[in-house]
Amino acid sequence: MAESSTPLFNTFARAPLRFERGEGVWLYTEGGDKYLDFGAGVAVTSCGHSHPHLVETLKSQAEKVWHLSNLYEIPDQERLARRLTEATFADKVFFTNSGAEALECAIKTARRYHFSKGQPERFHIITFEGAFHGRTIATIAAGGQAKYLEGFGPKAEGFDQVPFGDLDALNAAITDKTAALLIEPIQGEGGIRVVPNEFLRELRKICDEKGLLLILDEVQSGVGRTGRFFAHEWAGVTPDIMAVAKGIGGGFPFGACLATEEAASGMVPGIHGTTYGGNPLAMAVGNAVLDVVLADGFLEQVRDVSLIFRQGLAALKDRFPDVIADVRGEGLMLGIKAVQPSGELLQALRQEHLLTVPAGDNVLRLLPPLTVTADEAREGLRRIEQAAEQLTAQSPAKAAHA
Repeated sequence: MAESSTPLFNTFARAPLRFERGEGVWLYTEGGDKYLDFGAGVAVTSCGHSHPHLVETLKSQAEKVWHLSNLYEIPDQERLARRLTEATFADKVFFTNSGAEALECAIKTARRYHFSKGQPERFHIITFEGAFHGRTIATIAAGGQAKYLEGFGPKAEGFDQVPFGDLDALNAAITDKTAALLIEPIQGEGGIRVVPNEFLRELRKICDEKGLLLILDEVQSGVGRTGRFFAHEWAGVTPDIMAVAKGIGGGFPFGACLATEEAASGMVPGIHGTTYGGNPLAMAVGNAVLDVVLADGFLEQVRDVSLIFRQGLAALKDRFPDVIADVRGEGLMLGIKAVQPSGELLQALRQEHLLTVPAGDNVLRLLPPLTVTADEAREGLRRIEQAAEQLTAQSPAKAAHA
């Protein structure tokens, strides 16, 4: 058997960077180099690195009890669920360990709803091209992207995909087997593609008219990322079911499936479960995250800083049309569509010690912690400007070499 350089699965092309500690929006390598983190672990570290309130909460809970399982009542689980239902459309919450599990729960909840109504044939869910809903067998089928489906056997049944933004195709795809529509208000992996508010309103109308459930995937766009608690609030619509993760744990891995009482009516004892989901450590941290994100003025601050970002990025797009083709997104979920391969811009930004996250459609994501300040935003813009200047300076040489 051939030896590998690492005992890890070769499923990630990791950057040669090793960070040993973080503080706020900054990460520090083992060698002491300092990086501005505008990736936040792919929109996860919503409160920044080593947030004092989160650290103290986790340490305090760790000295009490880590795990109980859902065989017993967990008071912080009840508290967090209550806070989430009071702040959203939902009546019921199921806690998971990840975003993919939250989506699995959402899919099962939608299917079970129709089954409980005597319509077991209604298990198909319509999704949209460019979507990313996770990496389980069901969620790669929901996402529908060939690169994630290849090599894992037949695609799981029950997922029908239509072009992004195409209402005619959507209406044509709805049959008597359709149970729900599933969409991200902003496609993250798909390239920071924002679903227009009017389109979301149309989806809600279609669901109401045809007896379908509307499922929103707010794993990346939720928990304050767009300047509202959840992105769908900008459209003034409410889903029936919603999947949440990433920012809700501030770096501690957990997710949640939220639903109305009616949508969750088929989820009765014994038909779904989790060993780790809702464990005391996760629940303590989740409540601490809500202490921060739901505090007076916090989301307003996110909106104010995002305006600085958008204005600064728009100015850079005008100055560097050979580097930046487009600027996308809402709040602190932003994307730069590159002119040249986005990997070149990513490397140029990394040389300026600014970390970003690649996405589809030749886009780089800017997903800083929600605690980023106006001055830190301007520092990020300065580094993007320097990277763009470097790429512009290199382009004539590349053309001559070609």
